[in-house]
Amino acid sequence: MKYYVGLDLHSNNTYLGIIDQEGKRLYRARLRNFINLILAEVEPYKEDIEGLVVESTFNWYWLVDGLREAGYKVHLANPAAIKQYEGLKYSDDSHDAFYLAELLRLGLLPEGYIYPRKEREVRDLLRKRLMLVHQRTAHILSLQSLYNRLSGQKISVNVIKQLKEEDIHELFSSPHVILSAQADLSTIDFLTRKIKEIEERVLTTIKLLPEFKKLKTVSGIGNILALTISLEAGDIARFPKVGNFASYCRCVPSKHMSNDKKKREGNRNNGNKYLCWAFVEAANFAKRYCPYARSFYQRKSAKTNPIIALKALAHKLARASYFVIRDRVDYNPLKAFGQIKNGCGSEPTKRLDPEPYDPIGHLPQPQ
Repeated sequence: MKYYVGLDLHSNNTYLGIIDQEGKRLYRARLRNFINLILAEVEPYKEDIEGLVVESTFNWYWLVDGLREAGYKVHLANPAAIKQYEGLKYSDDSHDAFYLAELLRLGLLPEGYIYPRKEREVRDLLRKRLMLVHQRTAHILSLQSLYNRLSGQKISVNVIKQLKEEDIHELFSSPHVILSAQADLSTIDFLTRKIKEIEERVLTTIKLLPEFKKLKTVSGIGNILALTISLEAGDIARFPKVGNFASYCRCVPSKHMSNDKKKREGNRNNGNKYLCWAFVEAANFAKRYCPYARSFYQRKSAKTNPIIALKALAHKLARASYFVIRDRVDYNPLKAFGQIKNGCGSEPTKRLDPEPYDPIGHLPQPQ
């Protein structure tokens, strides 16, 4: 007799449902989120269990890792791809658990990727770095806005990064404003130190794979972006075609067409937001320093708008990165963009606007 197990995971409990090979419901139980309790419940069926299904929620790590260490074959269900009967009147945790087990029994379960535990920890550390970068940017913008409100002048990011705590007294006179600015500045300094600490730890901890070195040949991709892309992509073989990878990177439009007309939009959040960020960042660098990417961006921007052109460039880089990772070859911009046309891609002209206002004198003064 073969058994199939569905686990409907919540924040503080898990509903367990077991069915046999005929679909008959054999056992159900609601358990607290302790791996020992769950292992004890499925132990009597262990020899004949074909697989256990866990829904991919925010807290699946402990359950999947614990079940796999105990020798079970675990499947991670993709909730975004599971669609139940729309006319269903009533459902509960019991129904959901048995439904997961039934999908596995029928071979219809849409599965998510279970990332290897060791690399997953490093990947999540890089995600923490990105969160800290966003928070640091928020405090930099807060300090810029504070100075602009009170002086009518702009202060550049480079100046803010060079500010010391004693410099705040030269910018502001009110003790309340000084305290507010010092809070921003001290937070920026703290976050900067933690970001550098994470970067050093990641670069010295993880074994740099050949894919990492090849990704660095792609325009706009450096150490952090190469690590982010390689760790977020995981095993590239799970993407059968380049289009699947580009879609996972959120680099394709989300819309449903019929008779050449747009009927509705799909789920634009379906995919990996960290890969989306990484390739947009790479596109921002590539259009500044790579003539082939700049030529493509300028042509696309002239036909549409800069935002769409940037996303199109990110799409190009995502497709190129797929082949770079899969085939372990160096990046060739000619294959990605073709020849430069109509003189596009020439060196950008120098800015004609004045230097950013520097109230402390950190920037070099004009000759």
